[in-house]
Amino acid sequence: MLPLTKRSKSLLAAALLAALAGCGTADTGTGPQGGARKEAAALPAATKNAAPPGLPGMPPVLDPKDVYAADRPNNLSPVVKNFPHRVYVPNTNSNTVSVIDPATYQVIETIPVGIQPQHVVPSWDMKTLWVNNNRGHTLTPINPATGAAGDPVEVHDPYNLYFTPNGKYAVVMASLDRELVFRDPHTMERRKTVPVTCYGVNHADFSADGRYFIVSCEFSGELLKVDTEKMEVVGQQRLPLEGAMPQDVKISPDGKTFYIADMMAHGMWVLDGDKFTTPSLLPTGKGCHGLYISRDSKEMYVPNRGEGSISVFDFAQNKLTKKWWLPDGGSPDMGGVSADGKVLWLSGRYDSEVYAIDTTTGRQLARIPVGSGPHGLAVYPQPGRYSLGHTGIFR
Repeated sequence: MLPLTKRSKSLLAAALLAALAGCGTADTGTGPQGGARKEAAALPAATKNAAPPGLPGMPPVLDPKDVYAADRPNNLSPVVKNFPHRVYVPNTNSNTVSVIDPATYQVIETIPVGIQPQHVVPSWDMKTLWVNNNRGHTLTPINPATGAAGDPVEVHDPYNLYFTPNGKYAVVMASLDRELVFRDPHTMERRKTVPVTCYGVNHADFSADGRYFIVSCEFSGELLKVDTEKMEVVGQQRLPLEGAMPQDVKISPDGKTFYIADMMAHGMWVLDGDKFTTPSLLPTGKGCHGLYISRDSKEMYVPNRGEGSISVFDFAQNKLTKKWWLPDGGSPDMGGVSADGKVLWLSGRYDSEVYAIDTTTGRQLARIPVGSGPHGLAVYPQPGRYSLGHTGIFR
């Protein structure tokens, strides 16, 4: 065979490209279920950067490198864009919800609810806020369009509430019952009860593909890994610290790492969720409690309840870069970030107050008196396509 000239090589390459184009790659349309055509899927180039297959029925991941891509500043969905901006604060000891106008930093209404409200949770479709009345064994629905509370729904031991990424189930964290209870996301009728052997299930977050979620067990210092579709516990481990008390759980923007706040370890556990191996501890401050992602997905705000501070973790640098201290101390607990990303709102669990903090400077903007024992407050509305629950985890 004669050696190829440079021109012959170019012509051959062009011919190969033309042949490939004739094999169906020119039409990259999708089938009726949104899946790629078989011809295109057979080519590495067509699938090289595709997001991993998600939980059936889950909205497609917008960006494989950032699970929070839908949460950019003021990127409000049509469902919530006309809702009034409010901060809903459950007061566990007062059995009320304080409603704050974030424009004036004033409490404009106090809503009576059930016994020991723990968290205010946006529903998967973002149309309802559910108040978790833990010891009252009810959920109180609030219409975020009007601020009106509806009739309570009977749900036993609703310490916290989540929703599967496909919107198929609500998941009640029944802490004292030692159960994960999968329910209808609208009627809250029980669909499946999953008993657990750890104590104090309380917080969770889902993998990037939605196929599993990590749950913290506060009172036994353990973590669970749960298969979302099968609704089964597939992994369990005890944290490597005597007296560990894990709290909030959040996944990194790239979907590779879970962070678990621990108020007795005074830092975050860093976990590979896929492998579910023993996590390492990153100290943040006394009483590390909540975890909240910035609107640009670059940072995570970490309130340290036992010392009145907020640590700031930089994802790209993989380290803590700042620490903000509250003037006159405080007990920063649970909360969320404003729709524009400029204000971090946190409840002062032991001080009957709420803190508004500038996310650029860390300066305290306001300190607002509320009821007794404020806990899992919800800032609403927030950007995103759907809610995974808690005080607002949006994708």
